[in-house]
Amino acid sequence: VQLAESGGGLVQAGGSLRLSCAASGSIFSINAMGWHRQAPGKQRELVAAITSGGVTDYRDSVKGRFTISRDNAEKAVYLQMNNLKFEDAAVYYCHAVIRTGWATPFRDYWGQGTQVTVSS
Repeated sequence: VQLAESGGGLVQAGGSLRLSCAASGSIFSINAMGWHRQAPGKQRELVAAITSGGVTDYRDSVKGRFTISRDNAEKAVYLQMNNLKFEDAAVYYCHAVIRTGWATPFRDYWGQGTQVTVSS
């Protein structure tokens, strides 16, 4: 199973970026999907998550600015980030809880990360 992220880059404060993540490989089902981020010298933190049924959750600092969505048929999750702030700069990691077979347990999978840089 692989999670491939795209969409990171350099953006001015107040600008927007859209991150995408597609899961591939031997996938039986996907439970929750989400985005985490890690800034230099800080711990990785949850940014947003979405269940297979579409229930979403956001950390307080991004509520009203970020929107998470998913396409179950494409096995993909997206993060629309608007009004980006300096403190949003980090490496963003895609996360998914995946089962590879009907008899196997769900386990966590991570992407390699995509850099988001916010400039003045």
